[in-house]
Amino acid sequence: MTFALKISIVAALVEQRLSDHLSGSRGPAPPPRRLAEAMRYAALGGGKRLRPFLMIETAGLFGVKTENALDAAAAIECVHCYSLVHDDLPAMDNDELRRGRPTVHIAFDEASAILAGDALLTLAFEIMARRQTHADPVVRSELVVGLARAAGWAGMAGGQMLDLEAEGKALKPEQIRYMQALKTGALIRFSCEAGGIIGGAGAKERAALSAYGDKLGQAFQLADDLLDTQGDPKKLGKKTRKDRGAGKATLVGAFGVEKARILLKDLEQDAIAALKPFGERAAALSEAAHFVTGREY
Repeated sequence: MTFALKISIVAALVEQRLSDHLSGSRGPAPPPRRLAEAMRYAALGGGKRLRPFLMIETAGLFGVKTENALDAAAAIECVHCYSLVHDDLPAMDNDELRRGRPTVHIAFDEASAILAGDALLTLAFEIMARRQTHADPVVRSELVVGLARAAGWAGMAGGQMLDLEAEGKALKPEQIRYMQALKTGALIRFSCEAGGIIGGAGAKERAALSAYGDKLGQAFQLADDLLDTQGDPKKLGKKTRKDRGAGKATLVGAFGVEKARILLKDLEQDAIAALKPFGERAAALSEAAHFVTGREY
């Protein structure tokens, strides 16, 4: 099975599980219709579902079946979708297109977008804490804590704050790496670590997954920055060449395109090297590293 087919199959399964969770039928009362529509618009109908794929594949290293990892994977994707909704807001990156269609605050309104993001974030923790996600409450607790750290002030939210504060400033490369490790890397790293948590991995195996996720997260952001510089907006489904105009601090801006491409290749190799303890079982994760660094959209 090719990598493209494998990730598309997982994406379809995650899409269906997200749709189930966003049907409004699992709570004590149906949600307000407009809020439910905005949440479904934000979370369904597109996306590579890379983070759920990483979670499911890393769990599979320890014999966890896809079905038994889907809820945790869906919870992670809820957090990712929430972050996109809020990142697109006028007060943040002020984007009007996402995945080739109007962003949530354009399709609905700004207040609905804020509430949809809030609700997706909280739904993620509701899903992660449910007994159906994992029978062991200790495992569920560790997943909840890990997801909270990846999403909060020591993760995405903190990284977004640093990104906003850095606009128009000349940051050192290590400062840019730290900011991006929080903003983008934290959730990607946790997606890899979560598979080890749900699969009962040992300390060395968890360390390997964390190292892989760390390098992959760095590579993902660097590839994103290169795509903003040189990518085709039609393929990407969003505007490009925004970072320089907004005064964003990126490694592409710090090093230039050619050096950034060399660094991207190094990160890909470092990510793959971190998977060595798992041997051929981690072939799909190695391919994920190639996918991240070689994508055109």
